Amino acid sequence: MSHAAAFRALHHGRVPDDPLVLPGPWDAASARVFAAAGFPALATPSAGVAASLGYEDGRTPADEMFAAVARIVRAVDVPVSADVEGGYGLAPKELVERLLETGAVGCNLEDSTDEGLKDPAEHAEWLAGVREEAGDRLFLNARIDTFVRGVQDPGAAIERAAAYVAAGADCVYPIAAPVAVLPLLRAGIQGPVNVVARPGEGPSPAELGGLGATRITFGPGLQRQAEQAVREHAERLAARLGR
Repeated sequence: MSHAAAFRALHHGRVPDDPLVLPGPWDAASARVFAAAGFPALATPSAGVAASLGYEDGRTPADEMFAAVARIVRAVDVPVSADVEGGYGLAPKELVERLLETGAVGCNLEDSTDEGLKDPAEHAEWLAGVREEAGDRLFLNARIDTFVRGVQDPGAAIERAAAYVAAGADCVYPIAAPVAVLPLLRAGIQGPVNVVARPGEGPSPAELGGLGATRITFGPGLQRQAEQAVREHAERLAARLGR
């Protein structure tokens, strides 16, 4: 079985309290740590990778993001999905080719830009083009940005989810959806649903699974926890040196 097929299979047949948990490595070293801990697959966070490369979230040049993903993929033997933001303005064919060159088995693709939410019909058409080019070689996780863009009506997310699933998305990701609406989203969405969790805070992955999450990712949360740990070590070292 290919890595892509194995990754897709991980999303199906799960019981509610056992969602697929995908840690988010930001570099090769963190990827090795998560893989060694026994996680069956990983999903890079664009914001965490950006921080590791010295960029603000959303400002990483495409070439550097793809190169970072390739280093992460090379470092581990488990499948890796890549957050490639809005696709960097690439046509579906080039986007798929570049993702496959990294060795990634899937991708996150978001439906907003700096200007706001994309037209859902146009975005669905673009996703359909990505699916056509990728075939079954990539797992497409369609991020839905309604909640982060101030649209709190769950119906708007459900409508976009339906369009994206019809276009060929394997999973949808209503990022920042309030916990209280997760059962409603689950009832209205066909197929797997990605929910973001905050490490050490809020509902546990098992609890989120019970509310409707098929898979759990952490955004840049794990990278930020690691950065905080390094900051604390640096402050203790500086204090010992009298600085």
